[in-house]
Amino acid sequence: MPEFEVNGHTYEVDEDGFLQNPEVWDRNVATDFAKAEDINLLTDEHWKVIHYLRDYYLKFGVAPMVRKVCKETGFKLNYIYELFPSGPAKGACKLAGLPKPTGCV
Repeated sequence: MPEFEVNGHTYEVDEDGFLQNPEVWDRNVATDFAKAEDINLLTDEHWKVIHYLRDYYLKFGVAPMVRKVCKETGFKLNYIYELFPSGPAKGACKLAGLPKPTGCV
């Protein structure tokens, strides 16, 4: 199993760098993973997207479609890409501790 190490913490990840055990997620995990995504500071807007993704995943067991993320957060897709340069699936879902999305988010 691959591991991701940052700030003295080690996390089990899949081959694409997604957290293997979503139950260990907390704000510190998101902050650690942000470093790998070249995000130096998580703003309130980042947290709004991260918490929405996390809550949706915990409720439904899947990541929401990107249209739903935009609608529920009030952010346009281009702004989500500004917040998470690698995108809502790769970047935002990774920081939210979700498994790699299987479909279009």
